[in-house]
Amino acid sequence: MKFTDIFIKRPVLAGVISLLIVVLGLRSLFGLPVNQYPKTQNSVVTISTTYYGADAATVAGFITQPLESAIAQAQGIDYLSSSSASGVSTITATLRLNYDANRALTEINTQVNSVKNQLPAAAQQPVLTVATGQTTDAMYMGFYSDTLPTNNVTDFLQRAVKPKLDSVPGVQTAELLGARLFALRAWLDADKMAAHGLSATDISTALATNNYLAALGSSKGQMVTVPLTAGTDLHSLDEFKKLIVKQNGDSIVRLEDVATVTLGSENYDFNVAFSGVRSVFIGIKVAPEANILDVAKRVREAFPDLKAQLPNGVTGEIVYDSTDFINTSISEVVKTLVEALLIVTVVIYLFLGTFRAVVVPVIAMPLSLIGTFFIMLMLGYSINLLTLLSLVLAIGLVVDDAIIVVENVDRHMKEEHKTPMEAALIAARELGSPILAMTAVLIAVYVPIGFQGGLTGALFTEFAFTLAAAVFVSGVVALTLSPMMCSRIFTQEQDNGKFVKAIDHVFEKVRHGYTRLLRSLLGTYPVLIVMSLLIFAMLVAMFMFSKSELAPEEDQGIVLSQVVGSPTATSDQMQTYAKQVFDIGHSIPEYKQMFQITGVPTTNQGIGGVLLKNWGDRTRSAHQIQLDLQDKWNKIAGARVAAFQFPPLPGSSGLPVQFVITTTEPFENLNTVAQQVLDKARASGKFYYVDLDLKLDAPQATVVVDREKIAALGMTQQDVGNALGSALGGGYVNYFSIAGRSYKVIPQVQQVDRLNPSNVLDFYIKTPTAGLIPASTVASIKYTVQPESISRFQQLNSVTIIAVPAGSQGESLQFLRDTLKAAAPSGYNADYAGQSRVFSSESGGFLITLGFAVVIVFLTLAAQFESFRDPVVILFSVPLALFGAVIFIFLGFASMNIYTQVGLVTLMGLISKHGILIVEVANNEQKKGLSKLDAVLEATGIRLRPILMTTAAMVFGVVPLVIASGAGAAGRQAMGLVIFTGMSIGTLFTLFVVPAWYMLLGAKHEKSVDKDAALDDETREADEEMAPKPAH
Repeated sequence: MKFTDIFIKRPVLAGVISLLIVVLGLRSLFGLPVNQYPKTQNSVVTISTTYYGADAATVAGFITQPLESAIAQAQGIDYLSSSSASGVSTITATLRLNYDANRALTEINTQVNSVKNQLPAAAQQPVLTVATGQTTDAMYMGFYSDTLPTNNVTDFLQRAVKPKLDSVPGVQTAELLGARLFALRAWLDADKMAAHGLSATDISTALATNNYLAALGSSKGQMVTVPLTAGTDLHSLDEFKKLIVKQNGDSIVRLEDVATVTLGSENYDFNVAFSGVRSVFIGIKVAPEANILDVAKRVREAFPDLKAQLPNGVTGEIVYDSTDFINTSISEVVKTLVEALLIVTVVIYLFLGTFRAVVVPVIAMPLSLIGTFFIMLMLGYSINLLTLLSLVLAIGLVVDDAIIVVENVDRHMKEEHKTPMEAALIAARELGSPILAMTAVLIAVYVPIGFQGGLTGALFTEFAFTLAAAVFVSGVVALTLSPMMCSRIFTQEQDNGKFVKAIDHVFEKVRHGYTRLLRSLLGTYPVLIVMSLLIFAMLVAMFMFSKSELAPEEDQGIVLSQVVGSPTATSDQMQTYAKQVFDIGHSIPEYKQMFQITGVPTTNQGIGGVLLKNWGDRTRSAHQIQLDLQDKWNKIAGARVAAFQFPPLPGSSGLPVQFVITTTEPFENLNTVAQQVLDKARASGKFYYVDLDLKLDAPQATVVVDREKIAALGMTQQDVGNALGSALGGGYVNYFSIAGRSYKVIPQVQQVDRLNPSNVLDFYIKTPTAGLIPASTVASIKYTVQPESISRFQQLNSVTIIAVPAGSQGESLQFLRDTLKAAAPSGYNADYAGQSRVFSSESGGFLITLGFAVVIVFLTLAAQFESFRDPVVILFSVPLALFGAVIFIFLGFASMNIYTQVGLVTLMGLISKHGILIVEVANNEQKKGLSKLDAVLEATGIRLRPILMTTAAMVFGVVPLVIASGAGAAGRQAMGLVIFTGMSIGTLFTLFVVPAWYMLLGAKHEKSVDKDAALDDETREADEEMAPKPAH
């Protein structure tokens, strides 16, 4: 008795196994978390250091450089970049994928502490922050008021709303954007200070020494302890106004005598707008271990209560929620899953013609999918876009085994007139080995993806092993439940229907025609061999010249904008640009809402986003809208505006092309080379938008101090620097308290006294010997230009070309590499950041993965067939299927990206099943005494119908992917196109080329009398077991 006989003869056992699969699967389904993608940890550590009043060169030399050198020694850093702008140094350490962020933060913090003593005394302490997961916030909420000042709105949000959002489970932090935090602003009048014999340094000193928070301790007697405090600090605006800054006998000068004292804001350069209205945003960052969908749901549930507590006149709205796209994408994939199930069911019926035959695969499909959930839970996976996509593809795979079983049982009933029980026993015995081989091959083909590493491995391991799990469960079902159901459901009369006979007649004609054609072609099979080799050569050439990118651009329902003004642009001027950007965005028919943030990362820059109507409510895609907006935004005079979209995959941010040029040469030389590359890029027409992050046209006014004069006056360079810095720097002196919260105290000369650089020479400086003197006495102004910001990459001087490509990402980067090579002398190198870096690191891994998969499949087949020849015959079907897919990629219907590459690996496993079916039967037919030619002809004739049926099920099953639209459709379309075209064309080639290679390489199998006799005995045993038993 064969192993499969047990389940046919014991239907309750087969049913129990299937029910156990259902119970475990359904229970696991409700325990699986739901995410957008498999969990990855993309972490960025940012080190920000403020040095009020310092220019970019000073910040770069005295802050950034020593910190960079130390930070680079920490482990786990993929690349290090820095930007030194006026008054601030920002160093970004991008960690390797899935590297422990806490460990990296600890190491980096240690390195920063080791060089703190090398930083200027006037610089603030470096601030370290770590962002793990999304580089952008998951949600934005906007708050605005027509009646209350922005300061008051900010203060309420800081006190009442932010703490509640921070306490929502899964929220890492709720950060305020565009906030106008209260600050005590002492707007100094230069003329009044001079009249009273005061300098800005005197004012700062008076504030520091007379607004002092003292900690006195406590008095302690034998019975009572009393805490002590001192009223040495100031608490109200009036107290600050009355602060004595100078006293000479009975003459008293108060702060209000030389300054306008107000309760203002810390910063006036940072602005946020929601649909054109000045607002304050709260961004929600999700904790690394939290589920973004659950967190967003909790925040939405909490938002109505928060909104109800807002003061009168304050309005709050959820401006942007990234989970809208995620939820819609998941819904679309679930919809595709259902559509694929229905389509495959119809296809099976059209091929078999009877509902009884359809019942078996229709039950096997959902049973295999449900059982997959149990394995997913055991592996720690989640329901996400990629695992759902794998289940869609799995429909075509899991139905294959059931179709092959059903077709083989049906064939034995028709051709040999066996009863359903006899046919099921014989068919199951024949198919045990091929089903095991096909299951092993399909599982083996996905193993290399799990070992690939990088983003592809991190994202698609769950995809691959989920598909492998579905195939495994399908194999179990095919060997246990499917034969048993055939033996119980099938009847001799089911083949008597007209529709069944019509289908059988059509297939019989197709089989005879195919056999005749194949016989004639195999007469000259070397021609087929040569043809297949030519196809392989064409495949290699097309692969090399196909356009490539990391992933196809996804319509996420938003078009982002990046605005860059001139280096001298003020906050008011940037607001003017923002208004023009908003007006254009508001004018498109797909407009829903818009948010804008200006003043980040520098005063002359800003970002924003046009939120689009729902996917079903518009006819244009986000990409089409992006091109339209880019064309219109290009016409804004004085600003450079880029229209782009969020990256389609996690792990990067910014524009799609980030091409970094590094060198040890000075920035002037670097700028010359970069400008040549930029000019050629703009003239090439290969980019919708392209720009540099290096601008050497930022005006710089340097105060040149006469060292001899200040020495004669008994002064030092520090005296001059402190006096001018106190007047212009805008740095805070200390804090004061209002209603339990502390706010900064910031003295600064009023704006009217610092409209031009030459105004600085009118400020008065106190000398030890000559009293107050104008700065012009000891200093002059020298005008130059300098970089707007100084960028470094991997501790080298750098410039980054940022662009939105008109073609593919790979083509654009290759153009920039070639252009740099032609324009630059030795000493200049190309590197990548953001999406470009991920693309560069991932692009070389596919061929290795594909080669690894071929080796694994070959070894699996060799072990199964006990031959090294048969696997070669089977695997020659692979390049034929790949050719069918790559030709459409080469023609521009898709790109070579992470989805199509995984699809090509999947295709290798799918097409190998056809070769397995043909070679297995051909070998058996040879053992029965047929020649190699007759054996392969008989094998192809027997397996033609199941091959066509399984191909049709797979091909039509992915049609919903090919025609997908809406949220997240681009990735599904890419993979669906590869499977659809590769299986269709690959199957056509396989039916002719595999037999030709079998004729060339297939081993000869001598007739085995013993094995034939054994098979006859087994069949006779089955007949006897099925015969009626005499009654006792």
